Amino acid sequence: MSKIRITKQFSFETGHALYGYDGKCKNVHGHSYKLSVTVIGEPISDTSNVKYGMVIDFGDLKKIVKEEIVDVFDHATVFNKNTPHVELAKELKDRGHHVILVDYQPTSEMMVIDFAEKINSRLPENLLLHSIKLQETDTSFAEWYASDN
Repeated sequence: MSKIRITKQFSFETGHALYGYDGKCKNVHGHSYKLSVTVIGEPISDTSNVKYGMVIDFGDLKKIVKEEIVDVFDHATVFNKNTPHVELAKELKDRGHHVILVDYQPTSEMMVIDFAEKINSRLPENLLLHSIKLQETDTSFAEWYASDN
């Protein structure tokens, strides 16, 4: 049977700051992220399976990505926990803000690596994560491809 790629798109709002950066992004700011997740596999050939003909039910892929990424990062502020931003993060948390501390610089590049690991850990064995595209602005995005890794 043929290998087919299935893509589901998501959007979420997230703030971040790049500690030590020499441009405007050193300031706390936010983006309306667009995330595209593509998996590859063969359509289910078992005619008795309710998902017959599907590589993955779009709803099942949505559940994974929402639980691992969208519901976690939406309307959160992300900081590198290995920087003095932890002080700002604590202050924001104390005031009831949703803050995520990560062990990397929260660039789109590093976020797609993190997202790929999270999604890969949840995919059924018969599927492979093919690619992830994280669009930060209308003209800027980072992409992760399994074939490059």
